[in-house]
Amino acid sequence: MSQLRVVFAFATAAFAYTLAVTTTAAPGGQVRLAAGQAGAVQTLSGYVGSDTCLGCHDDKQGMAGTIHGKAAHPRSPEAAQGCETCHGPGQPHAESGDPDLIRSFTAIPAREASATCTSCHNRGVHSQWSGSMHDTRNLSCVTCHSVHSPQSETAQLKTSSEIETCAQCHKAQVLKVQRVAHMPVREGKMTCTSCHNPHGSTNIRLLKVGNWVNESCVSCHTEKRGPFLWEHAAGRESCISCHDPHGSSNDRMLIAKLPMLCQRCHIGTRHPSTIYDNLAVQNGSNRIIGRGCVNCHAQIHGSNHPSGSTFLR
Repeated sequence: MSQLRVVFAFATAAFAYTLAVTTTAAPGGQVRLAAGQAGAVQTLSGYVGSDTCLGCHDDKQGMAGTIHGKAAHPRSPEAAQGCETCHGPGQPHAESGDPDLIRSFTAIPAREASATCTSCHNRGVHSQWSGSMHDTRNLSCVTCHSVHSPQSETAQLKTSSEIETCAQCHKAQVLKVQRVAHMPVREGKMTCTSCHNPHGSTNIRLLKVGNWVNESCVSCHTEKRGPFLWEHAAGRESCISCHDPHGSSNDRMLIAKLPMLCQRCHIGTRHPSTIYDNLAVQNGSNRIIGRGCVNCHAQIHGSNHPSGSTFLR
């Protein structure tokens, strides 16, 4: 009999522990049973429900067609307290009509607005938002995104396309895409987020790949990856030593026209490569020759040929 009492006591304690770890407190104080009961929500005082909200805010019904409005999704606001999951308990606001008694994302500080969003959006590409470049510049999620009135087909952006959103601040970079040589962004084959993660990154310039600019470039331009027996110092340091990744008026998105680009570093060589050499002044400069240096030094990104120290063909 004593053994049965011990077993019963142990089973009771185990059940109590299981119930404790499978019960989570959702935003606003409501209690949710997380073990297979996504809809089992005990609503506490202060909440009036989404129907009450829509009685006045009927212009916000567009949320129903987005992922935020799908009650079947366990991580969506609609699966918890609907509008009040993000805006907080609405009873004081509904009774008085005072806009200061409800959380308005356009009226609260940027980091407070982002903290509400990142309470759910805290994984994957959003995991590094806190302390990121955009976060430290006092931007918030609602600077770019709209939960109630999105204009884009994806990501619920305030503008119709991703590049339009980025162009609101990064005008110089977006205008470069309109130049002759550019990434295929305006053709729709790439977007800004093909290279950058606007929600945060451990790399410079919010780049998505690796910890170095070149790692982002060679993720597509694999033939330039190397390793090479003979490496070009400028390329090894950074691809953007010679190229502008957003666009350029020169061939191959170079930051300067050839051969002037090469002569920024190679101002003295074994042959008259610049107008500053006396011999070049006498016999003419190769600045006027088509593609200049790369007419001969074609393997400029690196060479594996035993005699390729000068990057010849």
